[in-house]
Amino acid sequence: MDPLRKTIVVASNNIPKIKATREGFNQMFPGTHDFQGLSVHSHVSDQPFSDEETLRGATNRAQNAQTLKPEADFWVGIEGGVEPHNGSFCSFAWIVVIGKRGKIGKARTSAYFLPEKTCKLLKEGAELGHADDILFGQTDSKNKQGSVGLLTGGVIDRAAYYTQAVILALIPFRNASLDF
Repeated sequence: MDPLRKTIVVASNNIPKIKATREGFNQMFPGTHDFQGLSVHSHVSDQPFSDEETLRGATNRAQNAQTLKPEADFWVGIEGGVEPHNGSFCSFAWIVVIGKRGKIGKARTSAYFLPEKTCKLLKEGAELGHADDILFGQTDSKNKQGSVGLLTGGVIDRAAYYTQAVILALIPFRNASLDF
């Protein structure tokens, strides 16, 4: 077995989350890796409404994946959330990476504001992906381009949006001699 080949478990079967994890790892640690999606609970709301809840969801996902697949080398939790800001909502995600030796990397994506109609649907209890499907006449957009892809006209899709934060969450692993 190739000692550089790592097994990375993504704590979701969501296609953009798996793609972002693959791209982030391959950019930071070029080589051939095995990526596995695994459906796990976040133990937070279906639609997290705060920075803290979203980070907790990403952490819980990574930890739950580690419990279910302890033989892997890395476990990655990605959780999208929204947060109220001056009467509107901004959208963002947290990425948490746990390494086999217990090291943890975390990063948050950039944030963007959501349209008023989306905010109204969120206030009525809709999850962001469902609100986007309603607003844009889509089906299962969260497994495709996501909210960010719909709003940017495909300039940035959901996978690309997450990839940079996956790379940032890998900084502690790329700089193993440093304490974070």
